[in-house]
Amino acid sequence: MQVMPYVFFDGRAEEAAGFYQKTLGAEVASLVRYRESPDSPMVPPGSEDKVMHMSLRIGDTVLMGSDGECGGAPSFEGFSLCLTVPDDAAAERVFAALADGGQVRMPLAKTFFSSRFGMLADRFGVGWMVYVAP
Repeated sequence: MQVMPYVFFDGRAEEAAGFYQKTLGAEVASLVRYRESPDSPMVPPGSEDKVMHMSLRIGDTVLMGSDGECGGAPSFEGFSLCLTVPDDAAAERVFAALADGGQVRMPLAKTFFSSRFGMLADRFGVGWMVYVAP
């Protein structure tokens, strides 16, 4: 069994994919637009070029997502994605990149459980915890 996060970007999925490619080295494994759906009645009017489904590979993890209802106001509450990095330099680099245009919730710092740990919401509102494993 495997659990994979599925994130609804509410109209900003393609932008998010590009951002994660740049900041995390994500690889777009698949990206399907609504116009490619064989079930045309399920396509919301005006969303033909929006993302119906995408899969991003980030390290050993697959993050799936879509534009969802394309309303332009994604809401991410009650969870964060935890990104484990190999060392302090990687933590500093990734944290700064994800925080660009976002909001730092807990600055990256040394803690009793990690040489670097911090929390933020990226420019899309997705919560991230950056963590160096001991």
